[in-house]
Amino acid sequence: MHAPAEPILDEAIVDEVIARYPDATGDVLSMLEELQHRHPHRYLPRPTLEQVARKTGLSRSQIYSVVTFYSFFNLKPQGRHTIAVCRGTACHTRGSRGLLESLANRLGIPPAEREQATFTSPGREVTIRTVACFGQCALAPVVAADEEIHGHMTDLKLRALADHVLTAEARP
Repeated sequence: MHAPAEPILDEAIVDEVIARYPDATGDVLSMLEELQHRHPHRYLPRPTLEQVARKTGLSRSQIYSVVTFYSFFNLKPQGRHTIAVCRGTACHTRGSRGLLESLANRLGIPPAEREQATFTSPGREVTIRTVACFGQCALAPVVAADEEIHGHMTDLKLRALADHVLTAEARP
């Protein structure tokens, strides 16, 4: 049995976005970021990247080098919500690894997938990301839920935050 095909962006949307960025080389980050934001699963599927290359005259290798270099680009479908766990030194020494494991267990993430920097729960409710540092070391350990920073995180607080995120509307 095959997994259902992922939706791709309509070619008209790709054309509309590209038209707003006349300097394809200089504007490629903004263009790709907007295309990712417009995708229902907030990622850049291969057909979209190939359309961008073909329509802008940039090589596929240029496009792929950009989306693989910058961590904010996604090549896999994302969850309706995102929880990011800081893995910087201050957060690590204050227990962020345990928080990450607890969250992954709570959301049913298989152990084999947890070694990635980004992984998504079954049903795509939540994508969990690890980040190098939020720059909020005084608040360690730090977690961001849908881009909102939460400091002095504990396992109990993280459980409540995850429950809140799971019942919240998807972000736009």
